[in-house]
Amino acid sequence: MPLLPADTQFLGGLELGGIPIATMVSSLTGLPAVFVRRQAKTYGTLRLAEGADVTGKTITLIEDVITTGGAVRDAAIALRAQGARVAVVVCAIDRSGTGGGRLVEVDVDTRTVLTREQLAASM
Repeated sequence: MPLLPADTQFLGGLELGGIPIATMVSSLTGLPAVFVRRQAKTYGTLRLAEGADVTGKTITLIEDVITTGGAVRDAAIALRAQGARVAVVVCAIDRSGTGGGRLVEVDVDTRTVLTREQLAASM
């Protein structure tokens, strides 16, 4: 898959829209997926990312739609706090108009399948 960095060790499907996409990309590539919550659970596993220990791993985040980039930004910060390396998000649709919105604040590269402009032009 040309949008995925070669050093990706895990796909991080963001709750909720990114999870089915990450699951399918995992099936196609053989890369394991973890499912990333907006906030760590306060009961049970107490985990932010379910599926594997992310410490020291390079995670490419997967999101369905980016509008401001805030949710992906927060996930990248939280995963980094747990020792993961996060530098790229792949999204199906980037509606930010700025290439990922707030993600530039945390040095996360946005790779998109479609932009808002491309969608508008196809209608």
